[in-house]
Amino acid sequence: MEETIRQIAIWAVPLLVAVVFHELAHGWVANRLGDPTAARLGRLSLNPLVHIDLFGSIFIPLTLILTHSPFVFGYAKPVPVNFHNLRHPKRDMVWVALAGPVMNLLLALGFVIAWKALLPLAAGPLGEARSGVTSFLALMVLMAQNGILINIALAVFNLFPLPPLDGGRVAVGLLPQPLSSMLAGVERFGMMILILLLYTRMLDRVIDPPMEFLLKVYLGLV
Repeated sequence: MEETIRQIAIWAVPLLVAVVFHELAHGWVANRLGDPTAARLGRLSLNPLVHIDLFGSIFIPLTLILTHSPFVFGYAKPVPVNFHNLRHPKRDMVWVALAGPVMNLLLALGFVIAWKALLPLAAGPLGEARSGVTSFLALMVLMAQNGILINIALAVFNLFPLPPLDGGRVAVGLLPQPLSSMLAGVERFGMMILILLLYTRMLDRVIDPPMEFLLKVYLGLV
C-alpha cells in the first residue's frame, strides 16, 4: 500500500502540473490574441479542480500506476477556444496551438533544474537524524525526473500533425488551401485514427526518436 501511494505521488504530481499548465497556456495565449472565452469561463486558473477531467486526469493515470505501467499518461479538460474571436484566426490559431507544447518544454527545463539541484542533496548518507529528509529529497528527485519525461512526452505527442492534437491545428494554420481545409476535415475522425495508431504502436515509431533526442538535449544540460 505504501509503495502504491509513493508511485501515485511521484507520477501524479508532475502529471497534474504538466496537463494543467498545458491547458492554461492555450487559454492565456488565446486571451492575449483576442478570444476571452477561457477567461470568462474561469479557466485561466492555477486551481487544478477547474482543469481536471475525471477520465483523463484520474482514471487513466491511476489505472496505469496500479498496473505498474512503465509510463503514466493523462490529460486535462481542453480549454475552450473560439478561433473566430482571434484577431487573425488562421495565423493566431498556430500560436494558440503551439502554446501548450512550448509550455511543456519550459516545464521540462524547470524540472531539469530542480533535478540538478536536488540530486546531490538526496544522494549519499546524510546521517540517522536526517533520514526523513533524505527520503523526502529522494521522492522530490523522482518527481523531477518523471516531470522531465512526462513534459517531453506531452510536447512531442501533441505536436503530431493530426487534428485535434495541437500539431494538427498548427498544420491547418500553416498549410495553404485546399490542403488546410482537407486536413481540418480529418478532425472528426482524428481520435479514431489516433487510437488506431496507438494500438498498432505505429505512433511510437514517429514520436520515439524526437523524444529520445530531446531527453538527451535536456539531460545534457546537467
